[in-house]
Amino acid sequence: MPTFEEEYKRLRKATLRLSNFSLLSTRFDVRGGENFVPEGPNLIVGNHIGSYKDIALLLKNAPRPIFFTANEMIFDREKFSWLVRHHLQRHLGNFGTFINLLFNPFYAYVIRFISSNIAKVGSIPVNLSGGGRAEAIRRCEEYLRVGRAVITLQGRGRIDDRDPNPYVKPFRKGPSVMAYNLLVENGISVPVTPLSIFGTHVMFLVPIRIKVNVGAPMFIKDYMGGGALATIERFRIALNGRVNALFLESLKF
Repeated sequence: MPTFEEEYKRLRKATLRLSNFSLLSTRFDVRGGENFVPEGPNLIVGNHIGSYKDIALLLKNAPRPIFFTANEMIFDREKFSWLVRHHLQRHLGNFGTFINLLFNPFYAYVIRFISSNIAKVGSIPVNLSGGGRAEAIRRCEEYLRVGRAVITLQGRGRIDDRDPNPYVKPFRKGPSVMAYNLLVENGISVPVTPLSIFGTHVMFLVPIRIKVNVGAPMFIKDYMGGGALATIERFRIALNGRVNALFLESLKF
């Protein structure tokens, strides 16, 4: 049976074609790309504002195979189809229904390709309603133990203008839990790479300059003290703050 890395390599060209199409009419400005960890375990944490565009962006720019946590609905063709329709209607109303009908043959191909292959390349399903998060964390830890790079974006893949900070949502504790468990249980000091994304929230085909700002890796060992819960919370706050700072910095370039 092929490994995730072998499947990743086999599907690389098709994945890049889909990523390029998803990012039509966009320009990129990636700062701090040297902060990506080229080998060994790496946990990459950032804000999530652009649904599929965030994923396409990282697939194009990461220097190595990367493994994602992803909405479990994407792994099922029918649920994924509903998710696409819902996304278009939420953002475009009745016009979204028309767009879905107009591009249905293409969407059907994309949905079939992704739902059929996303598990093969090692993506980790997550129930966004809250159930099964412990299992997703366990799977991520397994990947990190064998030296893989895991990306866990924080947010729901969209922005809400009513939110005081719609671009960088409060982080969950999952990434901090992973880093803590691996250090305490396995003696692995996992580099956690913070990054911010801006521009992927803009609708498909609308010209936009996407900005990615990658920070230097952070280590939970630098935040140890006061027991597990205190350490995890301290690191969560630090990661959240660093991504927010990277985001604000990116607005200036």
